[in-house]
Parts: sequence; C-alpha cells; structure tokens
Amino acid sequence: MRELVENDRIVGGVTPEATRATAEFYRTFVEGEVLETDAKTAEMAKLTENSFRDVNIAFANELSILCDQFGIDTLELIRLANRHPRVNILQPGCGVGGHCIAVDPWFIVDAGKGSARLIEMARRVNDYKSEWVIEKVKNAALKFENEHGRKPKVACMGLAFKPDIDDLRESPALHITRRLIASELDIFAVEPNIEAFKEFEIVDYKEALAQADIVIFLVAHKEFKDLEIETDLDFCGVLN
Repeated sequence: MRELVENDRIVGGVTPEATRATAEFYRTFVEGEVLETDAKTAEMAKLTENSFRDVNIAFANELSILCDQFGIDTLELIRLANRHPRVNILQPGCGVGGHCIAVDPWFIVDAGKGSARLIEMARRVNDYKSEWVIEKVKNAALKFENEHGRKPKVACMGLAFKPDIDDLRESPALHITRRLIASELDIFAVEPNIEAFKEFEIVDYKEALAQADIVIFLVAHKEFKDLEIETDLDFCGVLN
C-alpha cells in the first residue's frame, strides 16, 4: 500500500487525451512522479522492469550452479565480487516466482519472435534452477538411503515465492516441494506464513527440524535466520 502512494507511475493512454486524464487521476493520490507516455511504451516499461530483474537473478542463479560445480562458496564469492564499485550481484535462490517477474518476460519473448534471446535465456535459467535443486535433493536422499537403509524424512523450509509473505503464486519452492512429494519422499512442508494448504499438511518448522533427516532451505523467512543447523542444502542463503 505504501508503494501504491510513494512509487513513481508511468501512464500511457491510447490517445494523448486519455494519457492526460489518467495522469491527472493518479496525481490525486500518488506522491511520486507521474510520467506520461504512450500506451505501448508504458506497457513495455512494465515488462522491461521485471525482465531486468529476471536477468539479474538469472546471473546469480547460474553463478551458484557454477560455484557448486567448482567447489566455491557462492555467497563468499558474491560478497567479494560486490566489493567492486560497479558490481552488484544479487543473492541466488531456488528459482523465481510471483505473478510478475516469472511471467512478464514471456510477453516480450513472444512478441519479439526470436529477438529476445537474452531475456528468454534468463527465464529458462531461472526455471532450470528449480529442477537443479530437485536433483540435488534427490541425490542427497539417495545417498542417505544407501547409508541408512531407509528413505529420509525431508523438511522443505518455505513455500512462498519470496521471504516473509504468504503468496504462493508461481513459487519455485512450492514447485520443488510438489515434485519431491511426487517422487515419494517423506516430506515435511514448512511455511510459517500460512496455516493450511489444500494439497498437503503444513508442519511447524520446529517439529520438522526435530524429525527431519535432511533439511533444505528454499525461502529465507525470518523464522529461519537464527537457526543453528548445518546443511549443504541451503538454496536461499538464509543461514549466512
């Protein structure tokens, strides 16, 4: 609600008169600057903002995959690289979700008819990151089963598409949890911001940690930040 009032607004109408009328309406409650343009540019600006964020997240996610391959601590590498005054690498996660960033780039890709190659590749990198996480967890579960003679209990920490919210739209964490359940692993689904979910039981995070053999962190919720636990499957950097 604060952003609704404070953020700048880009307004584009199908005619100059429509643009002016809409801009005047926005100025009655928007404290940020109201910028006037045409409808096509305004729509492209919205898609561009979310595509820019998607591309930057894709760089961080791909970097995390490479660091895992090279045996390098991803977060340490990013901290060091970000000391450069013109470098600001984001923190990687288990993918990208939400109703904007995970969706809007595809409108540009579709309209571009093959020209939006970087935007499309970034979208595919971020989608692939979830699949990569799933394979990492399955491999860890198989290793546990070979060593202990039984399938492990796995705690999936977080289901929302970003920290400290209850929104599950296009959530990579939810996608990962669903796929792990479908693979017949014994899953504790943890999401502190919701009480119940129609597909499976939501487990309190303390109960999940007490019973789980494998713990994977998918969303950096504030409840997880002070936990004293060691795991190689922290995909959101919450323990650091």
